[in-house]
Amino acid sequence: MDILNNESLLSWIIGSLLIFAFTIPYLIRWNRRQHSTQLKLDEAKRIGANKPLMQHPIIDLSKCIGCGICTKVCPEGEVLGLVGGKAVLINGSKCVGHEVCMESCPVGGIEVSLGDISSREDIPQLTDNLESNLEQVFIIGELGGLALIRNAVNQGIRVANSIDEQVQVSPIADPVVVIGAGPAGLACTITLMEKGHAVIMLDQNEPGGTILQYPRRKLVMVQPIEMPGYGQMARQSYSKEELLDIWEKIFTTQHPDFRSGHRLESLKKTESGYLVQTSKDKIAAAYVVLALGRRGTPRKLNVPGEDLSKVAYKLMDTESYQNRHILVVGGGDSAVEAAIGLGQQVGNTVTLSYRKSALTRIKTRNEEQVKKALKNGWIKVSFESTVTSITENQVTLSEKTGDRQLKNDFVFIFAGGIPPLKLMEGIGIKFGTSTIS
Repeated sequence: MDILNNESLLSWIIGSLLIFAFTIPYLIRWNRRQHSTQLKLDEAKRIGANKPLMQHPIIDLSKCIGCGICTKVCPEGEVLGLVGGKAVLINGSKCVGHEVCMESCPVGGIEVSLGDISSREDIPQLTDNLESNLEQVFIIGELGGLALIRNAVNQGIRVANSIDEQVQVSPIADPVVVIGAGPAGLACTITLMEKGHAVIMLDQNEPGGTILQYPRRKLVMVQPIEMPGYGQMARQSYSKEELLDIWEKIFTTQHPDFRSGHRLESLKKTESGYLVQTSKDKIAAAYVVLALGRRGTPRKLNVPGEDLSKVAYKLMDTESYQNRHILVVGGGDSAVEAAIGLGQQVGNTVTLSYRKSALTRIKTRNEEQVKKALKNGWIKVSFESTVTSITENQVTLSEKTGDRQLKNDFVFIFAGGIPPLKLMEGIGIKFGTSTIS
């Protein structure tokens, strides 16, 4: 048979060749990506980066079709990946709950939540309306395990609406006390005020919550939200200064009853609600909303010399430090951002010390900035190192190769905070299935 004269057979051969020409390279690339993703997952498991800290994507494998959209849309980078044609959680510690993956999944196969918290001794037991095991005591914001300003604002509004519904049934004489003046606390306070309820908002610091701890001009991911007392916040990110300006406008126009310098000490049940004991006063409350955050007291290294005046636990303005030898301790976003900011100032020599072998807990954009900073010589990084002592003119690092002394003018420690879990336990808040030791 003359194949060239058989148009039907020739068409099949040409078609098959074209299919193979496109399919085989695709399969090769797909297999390489699968292998690369599996290696990343194995490495994440090895260093513990796969374990989520707060809310995270939970994949329904029975629905997942392996389209990969969820792996591409996340603002934080490689939180998800494809292994065996299914989405898997790779860098769970990087997830802060943007929910873009959930919104983008075409088959509804992803839910972003805290998952099973029954064994989490750092997450309080809450009802669907965010009420704790203590009746009329609500918990919102990061203390409940959710990050992002959008989540905090939405939770504040939800709790305000829930309290309003309960008050309609059982009127109250005492005010609602909101403890915490960050996004969650402020949203709850203003929403309650708009509904005609008396509210007292307390905080041990000035309004702003965690935002106050950010360095100057830090960009904060917000996602579009409707902020009570202000209106639409339509952008994806705002600088620290822009957010504090918004807070100031809300306070100027809404005039909430805000009282600073009040550190919560205890709650005592009364016939009508609670007696809130703070470092300044005792206040009767019908309902209590805890919006304290998780940062708590800065975690210290407990090494000789840490009490020197040159040691600090937050950095407000990098431009104030020039021509200095500086050590930054920590491996999170705050430490990395501080080191990079300081490293770009005139004449600074900046070393970042981290006790682990890699920076696994930072946002993707900060990973890129670290690479750029190292390439440009703005910073040096000492992995698997710990500070053993601090003196007026130097610091000592314990590294794999031994101790090393560095000339030093300032030390910034970003070792995280001790969340107020002991305080919550003392109040009577229950966590997971067991108590905090």
